Amino acid sequence: MESAHYFSAQPAGPFIRKPLTVELAGATRHVHTSSGIFSPDGIDKGTAILLAEVPPPSPQGNLLDIGCGWGPIALTMGLMAPSAQVHAVDVNERCIVLTNENAQSLGLPNVKASLPHEVDPAVEFDTIWSNPPIRIGKAELHTLLLTWLPRLAPGGSAWLVVQKNLGSDSLQRWLATELDNTFSVSRESTSKSFRILRVRKASR
Repeated sequence: MESAHYFSAQPAGPFIRKPLTVELAGATRHVHTSSGIFSPDGIDKGTAILLAEVPPPSPQGNLLDIGCGWGPIALTMGLMAPSAQVHAVDVNERCIVLTNENAQSLGLPNVKASLPHEVDPAVEFDTIWSNPPIRIGKAELHTLLLTWLPRLAPGGSAWLVVQKNLGSDSLQRWLATELDNTFSVSRESTSKSFRILRVRKASR
């Protein structure tokens, strides 16, 4: 049921919070999720691989989670980089509420979730982590990535986890073609059925 409508701004069904215990940034944390969002019952496999494989985010500056869901990536960034400002975006308003509530309950004033258009367009990001929503369709995915990846700060990196059978290799080639020559795109690792792609913005 969740996968049918979690891309909606206002998912169908009642918004009923349910408790969830997960491990984030090396410790047990208590958060809330609900129906009508991505992976409401835990940390999905792709996100878990991303969190286990990528290096720590920039300790300062602006960090970004594209497609935050209930917040596992943004919350981890906030826990690992308390001096940085973490921006989390999603089109699903239920996700925005949950991520902000979870950040508050974990004592993370440096994490703020919002709708994409609410993020200051002048902000550049030192680190981007994302398990991008591949299933929204190729055109929508491409628009989403070209909205955010060009906003990497000089010297910054974006780390994306993408399932092999959902087109990780073709996505890597497409990004290398679409982004200008100040960016480099590489496959950093393969774990199970997922690849981790890195997009780097050259330093000035």
